[in-house]
Amino acid sequence: MEKFLKYAIFFYNFLGIEPYRKDFVHQKESRRAWIILWANAINLFLVTLAASIYFRMAYKEGDIVEAVTVSSYIGFVIVGACKMAFIILKKPKLSELVKQLEDIHPHGATQEDAYKAKDYLRTFLKISFRYSLLYSLLIWTFNLYPLVENLVYEKLLNLRVVGKMLPYLLYIPWEWQDNWTYYILLFSESMAGCTAVAAQISTDLLICATATLIVMHFEHLGNTLRNHNLSGDWKEDSRFLAHIVCYHENLLRLLSDINDLFGIPMLFNFMVSSGLICFVGFQMTVGVPPDMIFKLFLFLFSSTSQVYLICYYGQLVADAGFAISLAAYSQDWYHADIRYKRGLILIICRSQEITYLKATIFLTITRTTFTELLQMSYKFFTLLRTMYAN
Repeated sequence: MEKFLKYAIFFYNFLGIEPYRKDFVHQKESRRAWIILWANAINLFLVTLAASIYFRMAYKEGDIVEAVTVSSYIGFVIVGACKMAFIILKKPKLSELVKQLEDIHPHGATQEDAYKAKDYLRTFLKISFRYSLLYSLLIWTFNLYPLVENLVYEKLLNLRVVGKMLPYLLYIPWEWQDNWTYYILLFSESMAGCTAVAAQISTDLLICATATLIVMHFEHLGNTLRNHNLSGDWKEDSRFLAHIVCYHENLLRLLSDINDLFGIPMLFNFMVSSGLICFVGFQMTVGVPPDMIFKLFLFLFSSTSQVYLICYYGQLVADAGFAISLAAYSQDWYHADIRYKRGLILIICRSQEITYLKATIFLTITRTTFTELLQMSYKFFTLLRTMYAN
């Protein structure tokens, strides 16, 4: 099962976070992880503080475009910090969830073939790699943009004097352009961006990995129910039915645990993402230089892709849970005992109560949620454009 989590674990290790614990680790490794974590957290806090001061100054001076730009950065960082904090605080519960998923995970080639585990793993790793690559491209485009701009426009083409610039707009209370502190600030901002992105990627992939495993078990449960040949003997058939009910109930409980663990971070993510999409879209329409369009488009595409990814897996969970009712009805139950038929009706009724990936009680996550979020972002965008025009 660890293969499903390998990309998430890679980015958690970059952050210095051990998201769950299977057994005891060496004290030296744990201390090193805490040092990396605190270094990343302190640096991220200082950069966010400086950005917040800059935002306040820009807003007071009436520079709406710069205020919106900085608020986009702040929102992105806050979502990442929120995800980091929740994973650290929920580590015991996450460890228990991973242990339970490992207990029911197929072992051996025969079971893996029955569950189609390799197919699910192959598909999930492809999506994980592309998602990680997209966000890596995003952050390094932002981090390296000032250096590339200086090299191309000033050094190579001699079109204009660019000077030393930083990736993000921050309040810095000293002259940093012409001394060694520029390089420290450049490294600090770049690391803060990487920290925020790693927090986003790792938690998103962890949510999607657990959702993939739940979908795999739902579909295996449906296939088992559909393809089972009834013997006609009530005792034997009732044992099979009891096994199906226990298996289904266990999966529903695991899904409930996933919602409890990730519900608040997902809700916060959706709320901030609607604002980010609005703000980035606004920046693209206020006459920014052509070379900035690529950065902003990449930011917009990444934020939209993040929301769609979670909504896509939420839809898979809902569809796989409902499909169990269809599998139960497709079974050859016509000549079964009347008590078996009654039990099968209960399974169908429970499966038709669609199970969702939920961002707390306020939001069920499906592809419809993605459409609603885009509509909300567009409404905010039109409001912001109207205010800016006036």
